[in-house]
Amino acid sequence: MAYFILKNFLLGPILKALFRPWVRGMENIPTSGPVILASNHLSFSDSIFLPLQSRRPVVFLAKSEYFTGRGFKGALTRWFFKATGQLPIDRSGGRASEASLNTGLRVLAQGQVLGIYPEGTRSPDGRLFRGRTGIARMALESKVPVIPVAMIDTEKVQPIGRRLPRIRRIGIIVGEPLDFSRFDGMEGDRVILRAVTDEIMYELMKLSGQEYVDTYASTLKEKRARAR
Repeated sequence: MAYFILKNFLLGPILKALFRPWVRGMENIPTSGPVILASNHLSFSDSIFLPLQSRRPVVFLAKSEYFTGRGFKGALTRWFFKATGQLPIDRSGGRASEASLNTGLRVLAQGQVLGIYPEGTRSPDGRLFRGRTGIARMALESKVPVIPVAMIDTEKVQPIGRRLPRIRRIGIIVGEPLDFSRFDGMEGDRVILRAVTDEIMYELMKLSGQEYVDTYASTLKEKRARAR
């Protein structure tokens, strides 16, 4: 109910009027059935603009820190993510990664739209970084199509570290569904998982026009943190 009210009567109309998002290919998202939306990740606002334009509710796997913040800001963020149906995940790796995978598979088993950022974190500099293979495992185990989605110019609206967004137009390009049924039964093969992930990232690169970097975004962030 909160998702419906925010999208159609409160937050949605205001954001559409301010940012005037242009959209291409939204018809590529099927009207029913489970599907994975694989998006590049330029800004915190990606998780707002994409569901706002989608005809169907989108469940994102959001980092657990959004649900544990303190004070008024933390409470507001926690309420927003819960109200819009987002699910917390632990990105520390190991068993936490396996739990996150199972959470995504449950969403798909319910016939919902699952939103994933294959890069695992926001781009630190606007480029497109190497994808994590968790999305490939989900796609092969659930046997659902993956639809690449390119967010355009959202990093200019709300760069990392900026609290208040700048008012400017943004765009969303939805690509055609990717079918990986040729790899059925191979979800345990690391080479196949990497190949599927790289194919998804290649489609994202074509749609977004971003420069591709064959390293993880988190690795670059860690190097910069150590340098500081």
